[in-house]
Amino acid sequence: MKIQPVKVAIVGCGGISDSYLSTMINKFKILDVVGGYDRNPDKIKNKVEKFGIKPMTFEEILADDSIEIVVNLTAPTGHYPVIKQLLEAGKHVYTEKVMTVELEHAAELVKIADEKNLYLGAAPDTFLGSAIQTARYVVDSGMIGDITSCYCVLTRDSEIFSRAFPFTAKPGGGIGFDVGIYYITALLSILGPVREVSGVVRTHKPERKKYALENFGEPYLIECENLMSGILRFERGTIGNLLFDANSIFTAPERPAVALIGTMGIVFIQDPNSFGGEVKVTLKGNNEPFVMQQSHAFSDEYRGLGVAEMAWSMRLGRKNRANKEMAYHALEILHRIVQSSESGSNQALQSTFEKMPPIPRGFSGQTYFEFIEEPGIAL
Repeated sequence: MKIQPVKVAIVGCGGISDSYLSTMINKFKILDVVGGYDRNPDKIKNKVEKFGIKPMTFEEILADDSIEIVVNLTAPTGHYPVIKQLLEAGKHVYTEKVMTVELEHAAELVKIADEKNLYLGAAPDTFLGSAIQTARYVVDSGMIGDITSCYCVLTRDSEIFSRAFPFTAKPGGGIGFDVGIYYITALLSILGPVREVSGVVRTHKPERKKYALENFGEPYLIECENLMSGILRFERGTIGNLLFDANSIFTAPERPAVALIGTMGIVFIQDPNSFGGEVKVTLKGNNEPFVMQQSHAFSDEYRGLGVAEMAWSMRLGRKNRANKEMAYHALEILHRIVQSSESGSNQALQSTFEKMPPIPRGFSGQTYFEFIEEPGIAL
């Protein structure tokens, strides 16, 4: 059976687009990237020269019936209007995280996609990479027993990031919504839905001054959270702890602490913001962790892996793994933590999602790239 590639266009040609385009064009035959749009002509010109894609207007993308998936890489505050227009034009959409800034906007987009029978996928897709899939394999195998608790800790320097990426000082760009979503999604992909949350959210010293040589001393305002702490009660009974602090130091590479704690051992994940990285396991009766051999493929930078998996899902008539239901649930967790901070009370989750099967084992990443006529080995 011949599987036809899915024609794809991108909207938004900022910094992350290079990673997406490189992966989608060079790594997956299921994807045929035909064009792109950015309101900044210089940005789309750069992608045309670098990747050979066709420059298009947003209206041309909407009107082109051959384009099935549009990958939305705009800033978070632009997600809602862009995705809504694309869905209403009958396009399947894969978007950078978070789905939208406001929860009610995300709910509306999910409803539109359901009504129109369209795929709506969302980053992060790092949970499809070798590290988190290997950690899931450890958990699913029963190697570390029942998972009773888990924790995630990340520190960053918001001044550095707001200088390099101004959107991280705007709504939707805070450490919880911009980075914490990777950690929450990783936990959801392994442990399933969350039932209830509580937490504290703060914006520490919102009024800042720029310390770069350009515009030195100029005041600016942090309009989003830079400190978030949360407790998650998973439906399976696991208790999770989150701590995201953007008022500390930034290390390169980042050194987050992520662990899933079981009755027979502990598994440590290096960085949910990466596809690869060491997965370490400490078993009961042993003092030192060992490095778990990677059980799955995709250990390098594969931004756009979720797009390819969604394309395969479309062709094979199944649900995609980086789907709208899990993305909405992750976004709701963030919003309920904010609400808990404001109200001082626990917040029950109103949404849930179906935990999807892991990525198939037994094939290298290159094997996936070489087959387009064999659905049996598809992502």
